[in-house]
Amino acid sequence: MWIVAVAWIYVVGLMALTEPSVVAGIMTFLVYCVLPLSLLYYVSGTKRRRLRNEAAARLRASQLAAAADASDSDSEG
Repeated sequence: MWIVAVAWIYVVGLMALTEPSVVAGIMTFLVYCVLPLSLLYYVSGTKRRRLRNEAAARLRASQLAAAADASDSDSEG
């Protein structure tokens, strides 16, 4: 997927260079490159973010359970 993004940046960069003014070139690059690629990478990374958050939640839950077990065993003895 990175190769497609790099190729798209190259194509849009060349499009931006051919614009008649600097402002039009910057707007072309932002509208045709930065916004679509940022949206694409945000959407394609949603599953990874969700799995990472779930794994972190499981880790926190297991640490809390271990801490609770340790405090229970300390209070008993």
